[in-house]
Amino acid sequence: GVAFEGRGLAPVPAMTSRAERFDEVVLEVATSLERAWNRPFPVFELAVEEVPPSDPAPWEHAEIPLGRVFAAGRTPARVVIYRRPIHTRAVDDRDLALLVGQVVTEQIAGLLGVAPHDLDPRYEQD
Repeated sequence: GVAFEGRGLAPVPAMTSRAERFDEVVLEVATSLERAWNRPFPVFELAVEEVPPSDPAPWEHAEIPLGRVFAAGRTPARVVIYRRPIHTRAVDDRDLALLVGQVVTEQIAGLLGVAPHDLDPRYEQD
């Protein structure tokens, strides 16, 4: 299953901040991917962070990552989605939702060791 690690803030009734909506979209995508996968995902943490650390991994290009998978070790595997770089690339809310879907699909597919298209046949890379 997916353990979503949010900021722990209670939602304000009838008012959802952009950050909270972003978190909801990430969780909705992960949940729908697990349903479509038709078998349980391995246990992992799904987290949203504002920005990636400033020290890129040696295999990463100079561009700012939109998400990252951290392999399981002493702790469960972790998929991190970076809010600000995704917001910066999106032109509108619809584009934002599509980009979040793409990034979450890519990261979870990486965690599972499958191609994004195998995880979600609707996956399209820009």
